Amino acid sequence: MRGATHAKWAACAVAVALSASACGGGGGGGGGNGSGIVRSSWGDPQNPLEPSNTNEVQGGKVLDMLFRGLKRYNPKTGAAENMLADKIDTKDSVNFTITVKDGWKFSNGEKVTAQSFVDAWNYGANLKHNQKNAYFFGQIEGYTKVHPDTGTPSATNLSGLKVTGPLTFSVKLSQKFSLWPDTLGYAAFSPLPKAFFTNHSAWVSKPIGNGPYTIHSYTKGSQMSLRKWDQYPGTDKAQNGGVDLKVYTDNNTAYTDLTAGNLDLVDDVPAAQLKNVSADLGGRYINTPAGIIQTLAFPFYDPAWNKPDSYKVRKGLSMAINRKQITETIFQKTRTPATDWTSPVLGKDGGFQDGLCGSSCEYNPSEAKKLVKQGGGLPGGQVKIGYNADTGSHKEWVDAVCNSINNALGNDRACVGLPTGTFADFRNKITQKKMSSPFRAGWQMDYPLIQNFLQPLYYTNASSNDGHWSNKQFDKLVNQANAESNKTKAVKLFQQAEGVVRDNMAAIPLWYQNGSAGYSDNVTNVTLNPFSVPVYNQIKVK
Repeated sequence: MRGATHAKWAACAVAVALSASACGGGGGGGGGNGSGIVRSSWGDPQNPLEPSNTNEVQGGKVLDMLFRGLKRYNPKTGAAENMLADKIDTKDSVNFTITVKDGWKFSNGEKVTAQSFVDAWNYGANLKHNQKNAYFFGQIEGYTKVHPDTGTPSATNLSGLKVTGPLTFSVKLSQKFSLWPDTLGYAAFSPLPKAFFTNHSAWVSKPIGNGPYTIHSYTKGSQMSLRKWDQYPGTDKAQNGGVDLKVYTDNNTAYTDLTAGNLDLVDDVPAAQLKNVSADLGGRYINTPAGIIQTLAFPFYDPAWNKPDSYKVRKGLSMAINRKQITETIFQKTRTPATDWTSPVLGKDGGFQDGLCGSSCEYNPSEAKKLVKQGGGLPGGQVKIGYNADTGSHKEWVDAVCNSINNALGNDRACVGLPTGTFADFRNKITQKKMSSPFRAGWQMDYPLIQNFLQPLYYTNASSNDGHWSNKQFDKLVNQANAESNKTKAVKLFQQAEGVVRDNMAAIPLWYQNGSAGYSDNVTNVTLNPFSVPVYNQIKVK
């Protein structure tokens, strides 16, 4: 999943979508009885909050509060555990029978059934709906008919989905995929109520889910207010009265508000404040490993970056980056230099290959300069690294990366930063193929499998393959891995596929990111899950 103003709650008169409720919000506090409101920093999502159309971090945070799917990833271990799934049975890793637990409902009172899942998945897969996460349904039989690479769909529903009872449905995949059930905790696989289909525009204005929170109100650019759903049937009930997600375009401002007592939670401590955070917050600072990697992606749709020898330029740029110095000075060791394209959170058994990148990820100015020259030089004579300027302290590290490249290549204008004001606008440029130079491409895992670090980002036409890289050998190995019924053998095939990414330097791995957060003395029980997202439902307000 792709990843990301101090603003007082705006007057009702300027409220846009989600304004059906009375003007709400309210500050923190609440007497410790579960009614207090958590005030947290946030950034506007790129798209409306349809589960199959949200593939970035800010929208994902909300979906994690609004929805519960068949599986849920354990907030401590990341393990895929049954949530709405009572059973997921298979004998051949192709045909699956899914039984949905009874007693679940949406916040509008509608019962969650097998049809709720099948309708949602068919909607997400259908090309005419243009959903960014459609690719996640690609393993289900019939996908090529509802979502062809070219032309119009010849079917409206996936032939591999069949409702067999009120709480049961069958899934037939197009090939073996032994790890497929573990992907079902991803938000794209969430169920949807009938209201989503019967009055779609109204639903988009105020989404209805089946999670522990409901949306109370939303003013774009200001705040989204979520409130505890008292009738939520799950065991992971909200321990607070709700969450106010306050939009900031500068995380330094958010941090200032936190230390001033105007905010309860910042889940992205700015790099400029890392040297002060222990003194400012004491024990109210979290720094923990997370399934996140920062990379530089390339626009392979631009011929200038897709020449036969361009991989030498990419490797040269990688070797021109002093990762150790940047992670120590800019990030105060809250990042670790990357040595592969996944995350140490996976562990060796899960596919992490420490050192896979080898010398290509080691700082070597002389070799960097030589490789760039051998590859034909920098396209246009200069690299402009694209990034969003509103969250993530990206300006600081992009400037540092450019300084490192400039020093290595002996040219103080070889690299410059290219900011875009907001995360949403930055993502729109990327999805519209408007990038002409490298750009930041942070990846937060959707589920803890090596497959998730590779297939969505590098497989031909994959959902988050923003650079549109394509390699037949990589695709072949991924297909073989997905078809392997033995998990250990599947992981090894995925590792071979990652080797193809390395050989072509399909993206430059920069560093693994820890989850970092700071919180006020107004709240307790604040934790980050392995995806670096706050476990909002567990937070308690004093």
